Amino acid sequence: MSKLPEDLQSELERSLPAIASFNSSLSLSPQFYLPPEQRRAISDVRRTFCLFVTFDLLFISLLWIIELNTNNGIEKNLEKEIVEYQFSTSFFDIFLLAVFRFSVLLLGYAILRLRHWWAIAITTLVTSAFLIVKVIMSQLLSKGAFGYLLPIMSFVLAWLETWFLDFKVLTQEAEEERWYLATRAAALRPPLLGAPSEGQFYSPPESFAGSDNEFDDDDEAVGRKAVTPQEREYVKKGKEAMEIVEQILAQEINWMFEKSNDVGDVVYTLDIPFHGKTFILKALIQCPAEVVYQEVILQPEKMVLWNRTVTVCQILQRVDDNTLVTYDVSAGAAGGVVSPRDFVNVRRIDRRKDRYLSAGIAGTHHARPPLTKYVRGENGPGGFVVLKSFRNPSVCTFIWVLNTDLKGRLPRYLIHQSLAATMFEFCSFLRKRVSEVYSGSS
Repeated sequence: MSKLPEDLQSELERSLPAIASFNSSLSLSPQFYLPPEQRRAISDVRRTFCLFVTFDLLFISLLWIIELNTNNGIEKNLEKEIVEYQFSTSFFDIFLLAVFRFSVLLLGYAILRLRHWWAIAITTLVTSAFLIVKVIMSQLLSKGAFGYLLPIMSFVLAWLETWFLDFKVLTQEAEEERWYLATRAAALRPPLLGAPSEGQFYSPPESFAGSDNEFDDDDEAVGRKAVTPQEREYVKKGKEAMEIVEQILAQEINWMFEKSNDVGDVVYTLDIPFHGKTFILKALIQCPAEVVYQEVILQPEKMVLWNRTVTVCQILQRVDDNTLVTYDVSAGAAGGVVSPRDFVNVRRIDRRKDRYLSAGIAGTHHARPPLTKYVRGENGPGGFVVLKSFRNPSVCTFIWVLNTDLKGRLPRYLIHQSLAATMFEFCSFLRKRVSEVYSGSS
């Protein structure tokens, strides 16, 4: 297939600016709207770091107590190592070194909540220097196994704490801070294309088409509302997924290029807090946005007729006018190395003045419990977006946001390669389908 014409390529590049101005449409999730220090008392990764620091103190203390219980008993050994302390033979200073690390690190990173590495640098430097001098100048190595074990374990634990803080705690919290700032900037940015008011932005939801479900009757479908607690939970999950997808779209400037193909389709990635690496396909489709909306969003159960990347697409329940629960089975990928997966998803559909959206996230449903036949995958927040082009109504921009955990014991690099290839393959099938539909209706 040849490359897209220059004017269509430029159309693709100009199709997302309005997404950055979400004053009227972006509803920020509370966890991203508040500053990081107000979103939670302490982050999960920082709490894990503090637990590891506590483990350091307890472990060194345990080893020291075991050493005190040898030979003459704990009371005489305590008196010898503390009251009659000698640098060359006592383990008491190694225990105090663990207390020093525990006190400084918990004060700095749990109580004061420092976001800098200087505190861990001090504790690790002091620990390393002291232990090196201790081993060179003392007679600990002549005292048996504990003469080796206590200095080595103290040294290793100190450097593990340094690695964990530098590569995990500070890195992840900085990522969450960047996410917050980018999302807030997108929310506060003035409209670039004169976004309509909130009252103008939404239109009544369209009816779902082409299903054999018993609720397809128009009289029954109009005005459907969630009534049971389970249905309300489905609606809540769908709305949360929609919010996160909108936040992802608002951060196009932060998308990282992953791959492209010869027709101009591009796959990007974005790491989002709590959900990890997300893949984003962006493609220009030469047909009106309504055609893609009908084929991909309104009629998911008919996707198996033209999309060979899936083998089953079934609507399990229509919760309300905008929310449904679906069951999907993906075809194998990577030459059969990745076996078929099945998914249960909660989807929310929305139609707006300049775009159509379908956002979803993993859920459960009594009609489709996990089967031994398939590995049950789990989707994070993602979905489909179809952007209209007001300059040229015969083209549209298609965006697929994919965050998925395929489960099973698969190498991560293989999963990432197969996901990008699957997205390109899906886009190829979509172009073929809309070409048939659009040409047939012209």
